Amino acid sequence: MTEYMRNSDAFTWSMEADPRLRSTVVTVLLLDRTPDWEAMRSRFETITADLPMFRERVVYSPLSAPPRWVPYADFDLDFHTRRVSAPAPGTFDTVLEMARIAAMEDFDRARPLWKATLVDGLADGGAAVVCKFHHALTDGVGAIEIAMRLFDLTEEPEQPTAAPHAPASSSNEETWWRDYVDTLRFDAERASNTVTDLVRSAPSLAYNAIRHPVATAGAAVETAASVYRTVRPVNETGSPLMTDRSLVRHLAVHEVPLRQLRDAGHRGGGSLNDAFVAGVLGGLRLYHEKHGAEVGDLHLCMPVSLRTEEDAPGGNRITLMRFDVPGAEVDPARRIAQIHRRTARVRNERSLPYTQLIAGAMNLMPRWYIGSVLRHVDFLCSDVPGIPVPVYLGGARLRAQYAFGPTIGAAVNVTLLTYVDTCELGIDVDTGAIEDVDIFHACLADGFDEVLALGR
Repeated sequence: MTEYMRNSDAFTWSMEADPRLRSTVVTVLLLDRTPDWEAMRSRFETITADLPMFRERVVYSPLSAPPRWVPYADFDLDFHTRRVSAPAPGTFDTVLEMARIAAMEDFDRARPLWKATLVDGLADGGAAVVCKFHHALTDGVGAIEIAMRLFDLTEEPEQPTAAPHAPASSSNEETWWRDYVDTLRFDAERASNTVTDLVRSAPSLAYNAIRHPVATAGAAVETAASVYRTVRPVNETGSPLMTDRSLVRHLAVHEVPLRQLRDAGHRGGGSLNDAFVAGVLGGLRLYHEKHGAEVGDLHLCMPVSLRTEEDAPGGNRITLMRFDVPGAEVDPARRIAQIHRRTARVRNERSLPYTQLIAGAMNLMPRWYIGSVLRHVDFLCSDVPGIPVPVYLGGARLRAQYAFGPTIGAAVNVTLLTYVDTCELGIDVDTGAIEDVDIFHACLADGFDEVLALGR
């Protein structure tokens, strides 16, 4: 049966007409030793059996239907899971460079959209796994759910129990007319669902309009304003410094104590996420000060999870919300409080229930408009709750896990991924916007030190 992309996933896919807006996610797993290769490979095979998208490719649909997932008849696990020896000097920087190249390379779009490479022979006796997947496969929370299928809770690997995977249909069985029939059926179902929703909602809308006409009209205006805030183009960056964009990336990492960052957020009247954004924002302020540039409000893009317990791990269940945060605020407690207030407003936007409708409309927009919506964002922050206990892969203990989210038009994306008692930050910098990456990294560390001082 044909499975069409959700509108939000189709938006993620189609905006890559501009390569600066690619949605490639790279994660790096650091292990204390080389894992059992066959056990690791077997675990990935189990994941592809449980989650069909990992054995499917994306094809474009005729007419107005979104792209769809179809089984890939020539799926080859050994193409997607590879093993290499670390080139000299075999340090963590070596692994980061491999991850950087993976982040900049596009996918072979005739195949499923993921790869995992085991890098063994590191100088410290450890190993690493560089995983790469397209954001249309899953979001951050879904990726953690998938990761729990990859890891073990003990050093002894458990034998996976994979359900038998149905063989993919041969590509020569696909015909052009079947694509059109499927598309017409999809459009008919979509129209039917829209009419059904209108019929169901019409009585309550009419009742509210009669009983509370002013409130009903006001709610409609507020919803329309919320939708506009979601899709409005941003014509210039908030930063006077980070204005250019390129296809070159630089990856770096930073670690902060989980409990201390959470305590700092609470003492500032916010949450762990608010303290995280405050740390990044403090680093950006210090970076501008280093260059003698004034900074005011900066444009932040933040994923908001719409995932529920009923949702499967695959697929994207997020929406991207853009709003301004106080870049000039020096006091970390006040910075956290202001971020908390602004983030709370965003998380309660009236447009959130209409995410799929908005994404469907955006898919009909010209590609230049999509670029204008995203390309002038200053920075992107993503907070992903990770694994709270030590885990193992093929008998090797996981020492650290870093996620590098795509910049999708921003100067930098900082992704926070928790593991046990540590917040591990993956920093993905567009070097067209930030050339002196070492100075920026030092400023970012100082920005987090400002915030962490509240939690001591």
